[in-house]
Amino acid sequence: MPQMEDPNFKHTLTYIVEHSDQGALGFVINRRIGIGLSEVFQQMDIESQETLSADSPVLEGGPVDREHGMVLHPSGNAWQSSKDFGHGISISSSRDILVDMARGEGPGRALVLLGHSGWGPGQLEEEMTHNAWLNCPADVEILFNTDVDKKLTAAADVIGIDLSRMVTVAGHA
Repeated sequence: MPQMEDPNFKHTLTYIVEHSDQGALGFVINRRIGIGLSEVFQQMDIESQETLSADSPVLEGGPVDREHGMVLHPSGNAWQSSKDFGHGISISSSRDILVDMARGEGPGRALVLLGHSGWGPGQLEEEMTHNAWLNCPADVEILFNTDVDKKLTAAADVIGIDLSRMVTVAGHA
């Protein structure tokens, strides 16, 4: 356990922002895609004056709509396309948030993502019953302040799991 074999999610930490009887929406928050935010600024013709945000990695948010960029950030400021999911977390997907980030006027903490993860009604619950996922409470510190490559281990630590000692099968001898 866990037994996630789907390559889109194997060894990932996925932050679920919305879950209802209609399905679930989330974002993989620990998989780099190999480009930095500075490259996004260049591709979008945005002049960057903020070197800290320009150095930020761009993450693969999931297998759905991989060309669509989004910024996961604490709620507060609202940009043209911001959606507040509650619990102090919002998503914005319009150019204006990237322009503000390039100027150093964007959210203080943010994850830039391409794509998202989605599940139909009952699909995520079914995967949970088959031990495909471990779940833990959301932790804003892990979300925004933990190095991308350490997020999965940090989340497992929250629930007392040492991932290096996990086996992929359940049962007894």
